Amino acid sequence: MDCTSFIDSLIDTRAHWDTLIAQIDEQWMLEPGVEGKWSVKDIIAHVLWNELEMIPLIQTRSLVGSDLWQLPQDERNEAVYHLYRDAPLKDILSQEREAYNQLLQEARTLSDEELNDPHRFKDMPDSEGWIPWRIIAGCSFTHYPDHMHALKAWLAQRI
Repeated sequence: MDCTSFIDSLIDTRAHWDTLIAQIDEQWMLEPGVEGKWSVKDIIAHVLWNELEMIPLIQTRSLVGSDLWQLPQDERNEAVYHLYRDAPLKDILSQEREAYNQLLQEARTLSDEELNDPHRFKDMPDSEGWIPWRIIAGCSFTHYPDHMHALKAWLAQRI
């Protein structure tokens, strides 16, 4: 993956995400049941957490992050849910927008070599799947569509 394609994918997929989120009335964003017990706010907070985790990874060119990464995915997702569940919607929306903007800014500092070579990141395993661009994309532009399908289906039932 080259830098231009990576940034274009991040921006384009994010535009689709933003368009979808903009269609959802804020009063609906607190209703559970979009994905399991999660509300739209919970999904946005989940995306926020993932984006926030990628910022120091890029800044330090090192596999750093929360201890929550040590948990199985379902347990990690539950912990993130509890971390943000009492936060006001406006705070989540604002923080998530800020996190995305910072992620995009940091991603623009990466070279083609850094995106593709795990040796360019301290402590990143040198094995299949541990390619820097895949790790970052998995917490951003390849992650958004994972939740967009549920959001679209839920929204279709509301309208």
